[in-house]
Amino acid sequence: MDADSVVTPPHVARPLRLLPFRSLSLAPRRIGDPASFRALTRKHRGVSDRLRLWEQRGEVFRDEQPALYLHEYVADGVTVRGLVGALDVSRRATSRSEMAIFPHEGIHPAQADELAERMLEMSINPAPILLVHHGVDAARTQLEAVRRGAPLREFTDRGDQQHRVWAITDPAEIDRLADALAPARALIADGHHRYAAYLRLQQQAPSPATNAGLAMLVDQDDTPLYLGAIHRVLGRTGLTAVEQAAERAGIKSERVAAEHAVARLSRERMVATDGQDWITLHVAADSGRAAVEVLHEDLIPLLRHAPSTIGHHHTAEDALAAVQGHHRVAVLMPALDFEQVLSVAAADRLLPEKATSFQPKPNVGVLIRALRDE
Repeated sequence: MDADSVVTPPHVARPLRLLPFRSLSLAPRRIGDPASFRALTRKHRGVSDRLRLWEQRGEVFRDEQPALYLHEYVADGVTVRGLVGALDVSRRATSRSEMAIFPHEGIHPAQADELAERMLEMSINPAPILLVHHGVDAARTQLEAVRRGAPLREFTDRGDQQHRVWAITDPAEIDRLADALAPARALIADGHHRYAAYLRLQQQAPSPATNAGLAMLVDQDDTPLYLGAIHRVLGRTGLTAVEQAAERAGIKSERVAAEHAVARLSRERMVATDGQDWITLHVAADSGRAAVEVLHEDLIPLLRHAPSTIGHHHTAEDALAAVQGHHRVAVLMPALDFEQVLSVAAADRLLPEKATSFQPKPNVGVLIRALRDE
């Protein structure tokens, strides 16, 4: 297999199970610190020793009793709540009806292997993958009752995110949550490669610890995550070449004035520019496909010369700045919505890489799972 090939990770089977675990948590002054992020997310043989040293210094808190955790964080005025636990990955789905977790992007096997090796070497799941679903009333009501109690921890981290964490330790309460969540089917919002790494660890180094991987499950109907656009910059590509490829692909294009171009951006319309001239690219509303699919599957393959690079930018300003003075085209993308991404996953399709940006994500270090504690 080509090392750069993109594949669909295996599927975890229902019921969806989040299991209690003993959490490690960094001190607030270390959460949101770039140095802490690098220490926990880059390959390093000394991570376990470093965590023990930080614990001795009072900079790591260890919960002795296994728990599920309700984690609420506020970033830039947006509040998100999620249930954090060890996601059971020990069972594989053999049919679509059995699937508990839906990826919407492919993964590079070599990257997943590297992450699995790193987690095994560090002996931790440094941060939860982010799952999102349409929650059920039973679970929502139960978690609302949890929120009425005193949080286990409440703090503002170094990156100015505000956090509240509640521990759920009562076995009966955990069982009720398990029953409510068993039928759930969740979409991976962030962490496709880490999810695939969990599955590789479970197969290659089977143990109670590797039968699960850290995950946060967010109810999109309670505290919705925001989906931002990720814009494209096509290297060594001209705007005329994009127009010609659009014509060959049956995509309607139209020249527009610069001052009106960005306002034309919509679910059915992309906007492209070389920094001087602007065009819109139309996506058929009845196609059932997202604009990013049309761009990567229909238009880019019909360019007479493939782009030398495809850059990704989270703001239109950054994408437009990247074309100035260069032979490049910026393609401004409409943001997908949650239902669009769900429909792609339900249709057994994968979006191109970096098609979605679910925000805000929690800073690393609030909840860590130590594999040696399992």
